[in-house]
Amino acid sequence: MLTRLIALTLLASLSTYPAFAASGFRQAAIAAKDESPPLSISLWYPTASTAKPISLGETPAFVGLTVIRDAQPTSAPHPLIVLSHGYGGSWRNLAWLAGELAGKGYVVAAPDHPGTTTFDMQSPDIVALWQRPRDISRVIDTLLADPALAGSISPDRIGAIGHSLGGWTVMELGGGRFDAEAVIKDCPHLFGPVYCRTFTALGVGRDAASMAALGADLGDSRIKAIVTLDLGLGRGLTSESLAAVKVPVLVLGAGENVDPETAEKASIAATNKDSLYLAEHLPPATTQFALVPGALHFSFMQLCKSGAAALIEEEAPGESIVCRDAPGVDREAIHRDVGDRIIAFLGSVLTER
Repeated sequence: MLTRLIALTLLASLSTYPAFAASGFRQAAIAAKDESPPLSISLWYPTASTAKPISLGETPAFVGLTVIRDAQPTSAPHPLIVLSHGYGGSWRNLAWLAGELAGKGYVVAAPDHPGTTTFDMQSPDIVALWQRPRDISRVIDTLLADPALAGSISPDRIGAIGHSLGGWTVMELGGGRFDAEAVIKDCPHLFGPVYCRTFTALGVGRDAASMAALGADLGDSRIKAIVTLDLGLGRGLTSESLAAVKVPVLVLGAGENVDPETAEKASIAATNKDSLYLAEHLPPATTQFALVPGALHFSFMQLCKSGAAALIEEEAPGESIVCRDAPGVDREAIHRDVGDRIIAFLGSVLTER
């Protein structure tokens, strides 16, 4: 979601856990440390509370989610899933998925990535793209150290899910290595002008220090499962690093893709070429891949209300793409499909040991 939407955004599976009627929800802050900025995180978690639920994130354009704010977490250890939003997005984008997962017994954490989030978009000369994977690692550190936030975490059952630029983020955590020099050298030929402008906006290739930081090992061995949702920048990850990834990965791409060469406002809208690239180069034995029927790039984001596209177009011309799906396709049906695939995958990988 782009920054001009700020006014609107303000306003039994294979899981071994029982379903919960409504998840607990709270927000917390992680203090700055060394070169890492402070983080704001949103948390969903299982609770036995019978307090009155509220609607979270309801706006004129987007459907809210039922939660119990600041509820007491259940005591049993739970698996943890960390969510990474796309460029210019926020924790709200995958809140629908967080609710689904918390209802199945997962603790879910979603940080707002400094510099690339709706309320904090930095200029290309200072954005630190390599901090995104570190944000996820810091969230894991915090939740393992403080069970009072969302309950006890099973340290050997931790997964990460990312949409768009968030997909790149979680693949870095799984061992993918980004070759900024190669990306900049062959960008027009390999990616096209829209992608190249996005790389520039993200500060890719601005100097030797940033390219070295992007090419460093940003992996986190605590993560045992990864899901990418129509990821972006995937083709910037080296084929050698992807072939060496040991973590099971579920790659989901948009089945009805918008070509970014013809979609003026889809500056970070991944083509499913990135998902196909991952599927081609990740180890076949530990990789699942599917193109989700009817899904466009933004179909993986929160549910839009009837008339939302027109409302957004009036407030921010050209940005209604965030609420547009393939003709005749219901985003709620796409979410059911995606949610079922993810829950089945996580349930098979993050098994209790």
